[in-house]
Amino acid sequence: MSTSAVAGWAQREAAFLPNPTRMMKTKQIYQMIQREERLPGGRQIELTFRTGEAPIPALLLLPDAALPAPGAVLLHGYSSRKEHMAGPVGGALLAQGIASLAVDLPLHGTRVDPVQAQASRNPLEVVRLWRAALAEARLAIRYLGARAEVDAGKIGIVGYSLGSFLSVIVAADEPSVRAVVLAAGGDLPAGTPFAAVARAVADPLRAVRKLRGRPLLMVNGRNDRTMRPEQAERLFAAAGEPKELRWWDAGHYLPPTASDDAARWLRKRLDDPASSRA
Repeated sequence: MSTSAVAGWAQREAAFLPNPTRMMKTKQIYQMIQREERLPGGRQIELTFRTGEAPIPALLLLPDAALPAPGAVLLHGYSSRKEHMAGPVGGALLAQGIASLAVDLPLHGTRVDPVQAQASRNPLEVVRLWRAALAEARLAIRYLGARAEVDAGKIGIVGYSLGSFLSVIVAADEPSVRAVVLAAGGDLPAGTPFAAVARAVADPLRAVRKLRGRPLLMVNGRNDRTMRPEQAERLFAAAGEPKELRWWDAGHYLPPTASDDAARWLRKRLDDPASSRA
C-alpha cells in the first residue's frame, strides 16, 4: 500500500483517521497501514507513521468500547521492542477501554542496524539518538491524539525502564499528556560518570518536578538490581502530588498483575476531570 498524506489518504487509511484537522496544527504526518487483526475486546493495527524520511514502526490497539476512547503511548526498555509493550501493557489497557500506541525506538525492534549500533558507542551519537527518541515520542503523542478513535483530551504515557526516562522527560514539556505511568523507572544511578553533563541531557528529577499536578504512578520491583529501589525513591520524592509508588515482589521484570493494576489506575485518572485541569 502506498504512503499517503493525512489530508488525502486512500479510503482504507482514511477509515482509521477520517478527521485529520487536529494534526494540521503541526507538521503533516504520513502513515502506512500494513495489516490489521482482531483481538479480544478490540483490534490491532500494524503501521508506520512519519513526518520526515524515517518511518516509525508502531502497533496501534483500539478498543471496541465507545469511541473516542482514552489513549496512551507506550515506550519500551533498552534492547526491547514494541511488541513487548503492546502485548502485556497494551492488552491490559485494551481491557480497560484504553487505546494504545507502542513504537519501536531508534535502533530497536525492526529498526536494528548493526552498523549504526556500533557507531552509537560514540557519546555524541548517543546524545543524537536520545534526542531522536524524544522527538519520536512527542510525534507519537500527536499522532495518537489526532486519530478520530482517540480522545485527545485523555492521553497518557507509559514507559518501562529506558522508556520510563523518556516518558517523564517528554511528559514534562507536553501538557497534552494527562497522566504518567513509570514502570521500573527512577533517577539516574548514584555515581553516574559526568553526572552534571548527563543531567544536562536527561534529568529525570528536573522533569518530574514539571508535571505540575498531573497524576504519576510508579511501579517498581523491590528486588530490582537494574533500576534500584533507591533510584525509584529519589524520583518519587522529587515529584509533586498526586503521586503513588507501588512496590511489587519482583526484580526488573514486573508480573502481569502489575500491568493490570496500572491499567485500572490510568483509566481512573484519565476519566478524572481534575487531570484535564492540571
